[in-house]
Amino acid sequence: MTAVLIIVFIVTLLAGVPVSMAMGGAGLASLLWGGHVSPMLVAQRLFSGLDSFPMMAIPFFILAAELMTGGRITDLLVKFACQLIGNVRGGLGYANVIMAIFMAGISGSALADAAGPGSVIIRMMRQAGYPLGYAAGLTAASSIIAPIIPPSIIMVVYALTDNSVSVIGMFMAGIVPGLLLGVSLLVLNWWIAKRENFTFPLPRPSWGTFLLSSWKVFPAALMPLIILGGIHSGLFTPTEASAVAAVYAFVVGRFVIGTLSIKQIPQILVTTALMSSVVMIVVSMATIFAYMLTVLQIPQSVSQAIVALDLPPLGLLIVVSLFLLICGLFLDTLPAVIILVPILAPVAQAAGINPLHFAMVVILNLTIGMITPPVGGVLFVVSVVTKMPLFSLARSIVPMLIAELVVFSLIVLFPGLSTWLPNLFGYSR
Repeated sequence: MTAVLIIVFIVTLLAGVPVSMAMGGAGLASLLWGGHVSPMLVAQRLFSGLDSFPMMAIPFFILAAELMTGGRITDLLVKFACQLIGNVRGGLGYANVIMAIFMAGISGSALADAAGPGSVIIRMMRQAGYPLGYAAGLTAASSIIAPIIPPSIIMVVYALTDNSVSVIGMFMAGIVPGLLLGVSLLVLNWWIAKRENFTFPLPRPSWGTFLLSSWKVFPAALMPLIILGGIHSGLFTPTEASAVAAVYAFVVGRFVIGTLSIKQIPQILVTTALMSSVVMIVVSMATIFAYMLTVLQIPQSVSQAIVALDLPPLGLLIVVSLFLLICGLFLDTLPAVIILVPILAPVAQAAGINPLHFAMVVILNLTIGMITPPVGGVLFVVSVVTKMPLFSLARSIVPMLIAELVVFSLIVLFPGLSTWLPNLFGYSR
């Protein structure tokens, strides 16, 4: 059954079957091969994998991001970032990264940021004279800040998979690593702009124009503070926070800024339903696969093999990181979290590694996989948006990838970068 599970999964992936279907198909094939369990168990697991109150946070966070986008708040964020720092050498590069940090506190989805505001900033950079490869590569690299800075869909799924961490603890733990990713790209942009002599500054806006843009963006920038502050104060749970975020996005777009019309709501709801369905089907299919892994005791076997290496905590983190980097080349982030975390998290806890630190190592590692071929989701989105060949884009992103791997190495070596902020607010898990 173990051989069938692994072989069917690999063969279907190589055949181009979507990852979710490959996981579900491999689980079903293994179950049928064993012959001693009813196939009805698959249907039961499909729904039990989604029968979770915290899972409701995912569609609400997606809805909040769609309401912000439909209300053209993302356009305001792009404009604000350009006015903030667009008048210096490499200014649009800085604006690209700053806009990604702002959007990370709203959307929580790298793919959404790359397809929406990312496409806008790429077009602006091209019109200003930046090379297409640089504009596309920087946008792809900055988009993966979204799953690290809260709110984050991946963190919600991780917390559902590993009971040793909480959603609010992970949200807090992601703030410093996410900002460090942004700083690394800002430094890289400064160096490349100086080396390539990118002299494409935007006109400096008047103080009146800048203050008006700041006022319009300010309500949107408050959303992460409302989410984290509300959860920390006990006003609402993480799941309820996602509903509050959706209501807040509607109120800001409709009544504060006035750019969201009632006619847009049906289409926004349809888009939210479609995007939520994609996430949910991945989660449900991965639940079947993870269940079969558990039944076949594969996590226990892998754990015993890793423990037998008798590595110190840092050595274990390095080995796990290399393993996850390889997995990130071939697996999407959500399926990888659901499949690998039940295997690796207990090993890390047995080795004395802080659960929040380990969670950040896993999430940051797998998120970086979104910009590495051959299965990098963000690469595909940016490639479609720019009509740039995938591997040309992959070559252009190498400097940004190196900068983000440096940050990842710092997160591995210095646990405090992940755990300091949660500990400060009393979240040890």
